[in-house]
Amino acid sequence: MAEQKRTDLSILLLHNLDGGWQPWDLQKAREEVDTLERAIRAEGHPVTNVPVHDSDLVSCLRGFDPGRHIVFNWCEGLPGIPFSEGLVASSLESLGFVYTGSTPQVLALSWDKGKVKRLLENSGVPTPAWRVYHDLETDGWGTFPAIVKPAREHASSGVTSDAVALGPEKLRARIAYVLKHFRQPALVEDFIDGREFHVSLWGNRSVEMLPPAEMDFSAFQDVRDRLCTFESKFQPGSRHYDGIRLSLPAPLDREEHEALQQVAQRAYRVMGCRDYARFDIRLRDGIFYVLDVNPNPDISSDTSMACAAEVAGYSYGAMLSRMVHLAARRHPGLYPRDL
Repeated sequence: MAEQKRTDLSILLLHNLDGGWQPWDLQKAREEVDTLERAIRAEGHPVTNVPVHDSDLVSCLRGFDPGRHIVFNWCEGLPGIPFSEGLVASSLESLGFVYTGSTPQVLALSWDKGKVKRLLENSGVPTPAWRVYHDLETDGWGTFPAIVKPAREHASSGVTSDAVALGPEKLRARIAYVLKHFRQPALVEDFIDGREFHVSLWGNRSVEMLPPAEMDFSAFQDVRDRLCTFESKFQPGSRHYDGIRLSLPAPLDREEHEALQQVAQRAYRVMGCRDYARFDIRLRDGIFYVLDVNPNPDISSDTSMACAAEVAGYSYGAMLSRMVHLAARRHPGLYPRDL
């Protein structure tokens, strides 16, 4: 039986709109918010647009009754407070709001790549061999190529072709770069030179994998170029933005699809993700390795999650509405008891 559609409560669309952004970024953000708002409205949900301009989230939500609203949490953090995705969620909880997406603990955990890797590893989820470095003492690392990333960033920040080290000297140089420019530890991993998949999942008690997307690096011969860089996501016209091709759904046989699904669903549950999330996963020698976990992925209309949902038969509005319904199950005004 199909789940009953509920539009009883108003949706508060909470999103960043930082005055410190460049004009082009502000304009793009406004356009995406407008697209998302119209898509939710088209599904019958009343929507109130709530931009977050500064760190005073309480003032943004003053006057809204948690009993009458659900927050669609599209907020990446509080302006001026780094790594504050978890703080947004904890603030919403302290105010009594039900909101979409993962808990404060999961959002905060996702910013510490070392802790995420340890959790996955200890839970039997395949992840590349790794080590976190706080200084340049690299004795003992002998796996190359290796990739060096800032240990507390998202969205491929700090990931360029130079992040792939082919030997000890390059490894030390890149660790030094991360320590100096990002002022945080460096995560070093075995670089899995294999097929890469962006895998979106949603659900809670029942977790569904949407059609996985494959990032096709066949245009690049140099191993150091076969990765999703910061440029590939945010700089149109760059080599990686133009050279990487997206295959959706990814060409997988039945056994590969089942193996990928098993790894992704296990990682989702091990991390404690809620409502939806996205994973970056690579395949080498028949093993799917989890590279990165994003419990608060970009869900703009042109992102891999929206495209995957469309392939699965969901319009953009229907995808967003389902996310609202997943959160609504936690609202005592709609569901007085845990069903």
